[in-house]
Parts: sequence; C-alpha cells; structure tokens
Amino acid sequence: QAEYPGAWPETIRGLIVHSAEWSAVQKQKYLRSVSKGDYYRLAKICGYGVPRLDRAISCASNSLSLISQATLQPFDKHATQSRYISKDMHLYRLPWPVEVLRDLGELPVQMRITLSYFIEPSPGEVGWKDRYRYASHGLRFELNGPGEQEGEFVQRINRKAREEDEHPGTIGAADHWMLGETRNVGSIHSDIWSGTTAELAASNLIAIHPAVGWWRERHQLRRFDKQTRYSLIVSFNLPGQEVDIYTPVSIMLGVPIPVQITI
Repeated sequence: QAEYPGAWPETIRGLIVHSAEWSAVQKQKYLRSVSKGDYYRLAKICGYGVPRLDRAISCASNSLSLISQATLQPFDKHATQSRYISKDMHLYRLPWPVEVLRDLGELPVQMRITLSYFIEPSPGEVGWKDRYRYASHGLRFELNGPGEQEGEFVQRINRKAREEDEHPGTIGAADHWMLGETRNVGSIHSDIWSGTTAELAASNLIAIHPAVGWWRERHQLRRFDKQTRYSLIVSFNLPGQEVDIYTPVSIMLGVPIPVQITI
C-alpha cells in the first residue's frame, strides 16, 4: 500500500496471491503429479503458496506485470422481456511485442493471470445447496486460443454466457493452464499459462465476463443493476533468460524508462 497508495483493496489482495509461489517442501509433500487435479489439491491445502514482496512491487528486465482496475455491471434486465441477463464483458489486448515473441521462437515462457474482486454475500445462505444463493456474482477470465481471432473469441464467450454455465472452462488455451477451470471458485482466481513465446504471440486477448449469482437470480431484491469493481493482474516471465521484454512493452505503453549515466 505504501508503494502504490492508489491501489484498490482488490489490487492489494490480488498482488499478494499473484506474487506467491509454492515452496519446494509444499510441492514435495502435497503435489503427487503435474495434473490439474493434483495442482488443485495443492491449492486447496496450501493456498497459492508464499507471497514475495519483491515480485509484488517491481518488474525485472526479463519480466513485467500489468494491472487494470476497472468497474463493470454484471447483470441487467432485458429491455423488452421480463427476464434478467448478463450484461458487461471487458476485452483486453495484451501489449506484447508480437514480433519480438515470434523471433524468440520456442523459448519457454510463463504468463500468470489473477482476477480479484469482492462479492456481496447473501445473509442466511451457506451456499452449499444452490450455487446462485450465496455469492452476488462471479467474474471469470478467458484467454483466446492460438489462432482464435477476436470475433471468434467474443462469440465463444457470448455463447457460454447464453448457456448460463457457471464454469465456462478454458477452450482453446486449456492445455496450457496449470489449474484450468478448477480455478473458478471463490472470488479470486489465479492461474499460470505455460508454453512457448511463439504460442503466446498468438494468444493476446483476455476477456473478463460475469458468472451467475444471486444479484441476477433473486431479482426481487433489486440488485440486478449493481456494478462491481475488479483488479486484473497479468505478469509475463521468461524463466532463466536474459531477454529484455520490459523495455519494448514500456515503449509501446509510453512508460518513462530511467537511463543510468555513468561518470
């Protein structure tokens, strides 16, 4: 909070989780294999691991982090029909230097995405019998698959919303995720995408969209048109490489780069 006084509580909470890593002891004791099911079991027992302050507040030359604080309206009433629908979706285009990534070819890369928000709980409901009763709403993030164009990606997300599926899954980019759709519990979702730089160059869109909650289903309580805040944190890392990925993105975004002068 001292480093970023303008950060929302959603962001501070997200950075704590986003910077965390499982220790070698935790993985040795609780991670039986590298399957998504076993990683989910590890997360249930150990959370996301041990937070690291240095990773939460700074970027190295071979890594960078991007943070968005935004507000959306998850639900609304249909304009002509007496029913309630999902409303807003936010689409982010990641500012990766595509040409640089393609030139790096088959270098291994990791991208971590964390989505943090707060829900309004429903008093008197423990949430076990009806998935729509306790949480006011849910939010989900999706990454487009390699070669999936923006129009196709948006259509896929809209189709999932129409189907009113609580867990939209990770079609297209699913095989690259550590947790996959099992991350969609609670009100903070964090996952790690692993692949090559060439593959990541073809997956540069993130969608944030709502999942059904009691704000929409219990419309008599008049919460269907409320807005919610969220923080999206995306980090990019080239493990063990000395490639400077921070500077090209800083130039694209217009971020001032300090120049060291040696006398």
